[in-house]
Amino acid sequence: SRMTVVFSPEGSNITTVKPSGFYLVGLTNLKNSEYLLVFLFLVYVITLLGNLTLMTVVYLHSQLHTPRYMAVFNLAVVDVLHNTTIIPKTLQAFLFNSNYIGYDVCFTQCFFAHYIGGMESITLVIMAYDRLVAICFPLRYPSINSNVNMLIILVSCWLGLIIPLLYMVLLATKLSYCAAVQIPSYFCSYGNVHRLACDDISLLLRMAQVVSIVLLYVPLAFIFLSYVTILIVVRNLDSTESRKKSISTCVTHLILVLIFYVPLMVNYMLVQLSVTYSGDIRNISVVLSSTLPPMLNPIIYSLKTEEVRAFIFRAFKKQSISPRK
Repeated sequence: SRMTVVFSPEGSNITTVKPSGFYLVGLTNLKNSEYLLVFLFLVYVITLLGNLTLMTVVYLHSQLHTPRYMAVFNLAVVDVLHNTTIIPKTLQAFLFNSNYIGYDVCFTQCFFAHYIGGMESITLVIMAYDRLVAICFPLRYPSINSNVNMLIILVSCWLGLIIPLLYMVLLATKLSYCAAVQIPSYFCSYGNVHRLACDDISLLLRMAQVVSIVLLYVPLAFIFLSYVTILIVVRNLDSTESRKKSISTCVTHLILVLIFYVPLMVNYMLVQLSVTYSGDIRNISVVLSSTLPPMLNPIIYSLKTEEVRAFIFRAFKKQSISPRK
């Protein structure tokens, strides 16, 4: 891989060594990797179909133009973007033996993969906040969580997350990569890329830890506390019917939370505890934990949510009746 030496403008001895690109080698030595890649292709197709269907249902039915379904729509957008950032490039790299990725393309993928992943976590928090307000303050819900307020929250989160993640990735591009150019992953993940640098990366490691805490542990703590509060309120409700209804609206969200956070937390804890296990197993677990939630989210939401189920069923019924006319 061609190296570019960039001299500092001040004319001092500081130089930055940039390779023209990197090689993704995360799944290169995996036996029967083609099965995993075909599975990933199916995951991507189902992700697109499921999320686009959910987005269409929410968009077309005015009854679903509520703060709750604005968050659901946002999650579907995030899911499509997340798997689009990762899966096509992974398939190109390992299914078609084209695992070279240009320097700028690599860091662009690095930014978007972590930016969209962060938005997934934040969207789950917004959905928990919506359930918290709806169940704990039902009479004040329309004023607290109006469509306008929800839109402001969502746009603020999209914009607010750009700066810290872009800053981290831009800092990583300023490092020298003078030794290895092989990324031991299936995509340009921040952790794997900046560890290839020859410079001092202690600042970047600290920043990565802070961002991980803010985007993983803080959201998870908020979701946990919101559900503790919801359970206390639900227990004090008078009728069994209202208790059942309140819990059923939360079950779907809890399943999405578990699917997203549990694999991430397990992988993160194993790294922190320095548990040694084969790189292949680690890569497979990371591949599945990052690409399966965006595929499963719309399926679970459609199956577990009565309104969405009813609209999809009605649409299919119309389609099956119309040819006979």
